[in-house]
Order: sequence, then structure tokens, then C-alpha cells
Amino acid sequence: MNTKLTLTIEEEIIKVAKSYAKEHGQSLSEIVENYFKLITAHKPEEKTEQLSPRVKKLRGIIKTSETIDEKKILMEELERKYGT
Repeated sequence: MNTKLTLTIEEEIIKVAKSYAKEHGQSLSEIVENYFKLITAHKPEEKTEQLSPRVKKLRGIIKTSETIDEKKILMEELERKYGT
């Protein structure tokens, strides 16, 4: 079921977006809908209700360029602590 949505966007942005839509054979509504689908499709389920307010506040403040495998680190630390 389609529902009407009213958005307030800068006039110049609308002009450029309409031009883009026309070049790609789509309506502006289709582009907006596809964008909404894109940004909501891969949202992982967060279990923030289990986090304390202090942890929630700190979440995401550390940025790193390397990928961290938390499970691997945990297993290594448990093996180091308890041995195998």
C-alpha cells in the first residue's frame, strides 16, 4: 500500500534530484523509496536495552582502521586465563 509523504527539501536539491531521476528513468518517489529501503535493509538488531546508560554513552567513540574480531580475542583471553 502506498502512502503519501510530504518532505521539506531545498529547492535546488529538488531540481537536481528531479534531473537525476529523469536521466535514470525513475520518479523522484521511486528514488526516495529505494533510498529508504537501502538505509533500513541492513540495520543490525541492537540489544541496547541490556546496556547501562554509561555504556550507551560511550558506545562508538573509539574509531579504528583495523577490523577487530571480538570473539577471537575473548577466546584467546579465556585460554590464557584458564589454559586448555
